[in-house]
Amino acid sequence: MLWLILLITLAVLMWFLFLKPMNHFTRMGVKQSTPWPIVGDLWTNIFWQMSLLESIEFSYNMFPGVRYSGFYQFSIPTLIIKDPELLKQLTIRDFDHFTDHRTLIDADVDPLWAGHLFALTGRKWKDMRATLSGSFSSSKIKNLFNLMNGAAENFVTFFLNKNEKLIEVEMRDTFSRFANDIIATTAFGIEVDSLKSPNNPFHLLGKRITDYSSLVKRLRFFAILIMPKLTKLLNIGLFEKELSSFFFKTVKETIQAREEQGIVRQDMLNVLLEARKGIQHEYSDAIETGFATVKEYTHSGKGPQFANLTDADLAAQAMVFYLAGFDTISNAMSFGSYELAINKEIQNKLRSEIVETHKLNDGKITYDSLLKMQYMDKVISEILRKWPPAGISDRVATKPYTIEPVNADEKPLNLKIGDVVWIPIFGFHRDPKNFENPTKFDPERFSDENKSNIKPYTYVPFGAGPRNCIGSRFALLEMKALFYHLLLNFEIEPTKSTRVPLKLSAKSITPSPEGGIWLGLKRTTST
Repeated sequence: MLWLILLITLAVLMWFLFLKPMNHFTRMGVKQSTPWPIVGDLWTNIFWQMSLLESIEFSYNMFPGVRYSGFYQFSIPTLIIKDPELLKQLTIRDFDHFTDHRTLIDADVDPLWAGHLFALTGRKWKDMRATLSGSFSSSKIKNLFNLMNGAAENFVTFFLNKNEKLIEVEMRDTFSRFANDIIATTAFGIEVDSLKSPNNPFHLLGKRITDYSSLVKRLRFFAILIMPKLTKLLNIGLFEKELSSFFFKTVKETIQAREEQGIVRQDMLNVLLEARKGIQHEYSDAIETGFATVKEYTHSGKGPQFANLTDADLAAQAMVFYLAGFDTISNAMSFGSYELAINKEIQNKLRSEIVETHKLNDGKITYDSLLKMQYMDKVISEILRKWPPAGISDRVATKPYTIEPVNADEKPLNLKIGDVVWIPIFGFHRDPKNFENPTKFDPERFSDENKSNIKPYTYVPFGAGPRNCIGSRFALLEMKALFYHLLLNFEIEPTKSTRVPLKLSAKSITPSPEGGIWLGLKRTTST
């Protein structure tokens, strides 16, 4: 009899924990997917059936014609937003109800990984965002241009010195080295050359953090998603402790050297140190870095009044900008180089603008002249449409909220505190209702004549609302500087190793083509 009671108890527990949540949206009258027990809709990723981007588009395309639908991250009900007006409503107009991202890492388990801008919540996020906003205004980014431009020149010089007719390179690895050097110098104030020194600690660290090919890492990641309380109890974090220690040690030593030697360097770390001293920086945006630039909501928090910044706080912010630059933007540049290689007319047209700008500025490039390049901005905007740096974003309800019906098929949808909302950026960008022939690479979508036809909030490569990507200006300038110098000196060509079309890997939790992106660099005669 005892074993029967235990069996029934176990069955009830399994139903309550893993099966009952899978009908959450059905009970609310919302169309939903058909999730698998325990894993929900993540079976497509766990069992390597679809890549991350493909699964986002698959979920987005369920139930055409509805403004939202439901799916499940394991047993966690997640509302997918498909309507741009509703996206605006949740991320901007009613932002005070959706101020946070979903929290993955507990501060008690890993203070560094839980203390960066993306992970912070509530008042802490608002104050940190206001503090950091000054370091990402157009005026501050302009101060970083010489550092970025120098890194781009060094990048190209490395390949020019090879004196080979055609240099075949894997672009994701190559661009991650460029992005690594940019972030090292602009965020940490450290000069590295990851092409000449491929095994430098900074680059090896980035590869370790972003590599989820090992079973142990994938299990750790999924365990945190499924059982956050248990992983907290067992003190299991997303990354190894030594990675956090490396970032903290690096930042702490840099701060100590600057304070002892009176070093002042125009970079992000300096802005944070000034904020710790209570120095005010006004946010200004006299010049935009491109069409994809997002608006900064300067009313978010107290800013420099948040002056009790610890070394750990500074290390956490430097760390998240390192990760964003190392993986997401280097991915966008890699996909962009692929598109330019297989769309030679577009590449040649962009090169013509680059050569013309080069001649008009006596063989030099300035911040202002780079941003005046109209076709460059079209190309970068289209790269970010077809291959957004992040395929999805999310929000968590921080107050009870009701989505009111707008047609007879809907009824009031009541969200409670903690409910998760998904913003499928990749889905919006690949929706033919938003962008005609969405798989075609077409920079003319962003011409002066066509830009006005883009529906608001269907193009959101850096997110929307006050929790958009704070580094959009930084990323755009980095991409433009790189492609300027690369195309000025090289033609990007497909090789025998280039896969056309690209096949995205289902074994990676980040956008990653199978076999990488292999392309050839051929010296130009234009300069």
